[in-house]
Amino acid sequence: MLIKRPFWEQMIEQAWKEKNIIWLMGVRRVGKTSLCRSISNIEYFDCEKPRVRQLLIDPEGFLESQNGKRIVLDEIHRLDNPSEILKIAADHYPEVKIIATGSSTLGASVKFKDTLVGRKREIWLTPILLHEMADFGNQDIRHRFLFGGLPYFFVQKQIPETDFKEWIDGYWAKDIQELFKVEKRYSFQKFAELLLSYNGGQFEASKFTVPCEVVRQTVVNYLDILEETFVVHAIRPYSSHKATEIIKAPKVYGFDSGFACYSKGWQEIRQEDLGILWEQIVLNEINGRLQTRDIQYWRDKKGHEIDFVLHNKFNNSVTAIECKFSISQLDLTELNLASIAKNIQAFRNSYPKGINLVVANDIDIAFERRYKDLIILFVNPNDLIKKLSF
Repeated sequence: MLIKRPFWEQMIEQAWKEKNIIWLMGVRRVGKTSLCRSISNIEYFDCEKPRVRQLLIDPEGFLESQNGKRIVLDEIHRLDNPSEILKIAADHYPEVKIIATGSSTLGASVKFKDTLVGRKREIWLTPILLHEMADFGNQDIRHRFLFGGLPYFFVQKQIPETDFKEWIDGYWAKDIQELFKVEKRYSFQKFAELLLSYNGGQFEASKFTVPCEVVRQTVVNYLDILEETFVVHAIRPYSSHKATEIIKAPKVYGFDSGFACYSKGWQEIRQEDLGILWEQIVLNEINGRLQTRDIQYWRDKKGHEIDFVLHNKFNNSVTAIECKFSISQLDLTELNLASIAKNIQAFRNSYPKGINLVVANDIDIAFERRYKDLIILFVNPNDLIKKLSF
């Protein structure tokens, strides 16, 4: 049974009002095919099938036959020249509404000779968003942490360990081998698994050269591929190059909490695990609902840190976001507030313009607290997105 996903369907309909070509991207098994099939009045073409590839050898003839229709070209990278048909459709067949799917950014693969700049809209399908959990029959946030946000994995009753392993093998065989020129399977897969378990850690390429048996530049290249295929998110530091700030080392998050737990060998979630997994979920909310990767973090050499920083270039303000899994308004004593405020205060000493947000799982109604000269707004993820959308 196909589960309707109105948030994503609405995003697709809006994108089609702007361009007739949509590039729907996201990791394998994130639900791209199911989402496409759930859209009304749409015809589906699986480019993995030889018969479909044969049909698309004549792009103009195919597009003529589809004029006025809404179609899906799934796994379009299996074509010899996948960008050709999309470019022809954008330039000459505006009445054909196309969703083309893939597991990477359009320009990442050597198979795409044209990135269709100005001719398409991109939609990044992320793992299940928090407000979608009810649609998939489970609102337990700890289940979301442990099983992850890929739809098939999320709906399971027992941890699908075999499926996690098969996903990683399939990622190598169907995404990396077909899209990129990577030779050392062991080294690449080892690096991918290490980064999935590294969740939120500060990245230093030299730490991975020995376990992955490659040189530093190869590690850097691997990181680029994992980013282009949405398997990891490298969050770069926000800085104006002050001597007191960390300005180089990114923090790296795996794309999904379930894979982070699997890579660490976790069978249950401990209390001390909640913080970093909540950070990962909040990052997924920002990525998916705002469709942005333009997220940074901040850290100084005294150890003060802000989890996520968003710079508004229009008014030159900087939003500071701290992630706390659980905050009770009643238990928010002066001492607890001071602990939360110290990192924000250190940040605001250098960047005074902007709002301060603390996002937690158990906040029903947003509320403010003042600490000295700071105003801190405590929000749930939905209110966070509303604040960031302005």
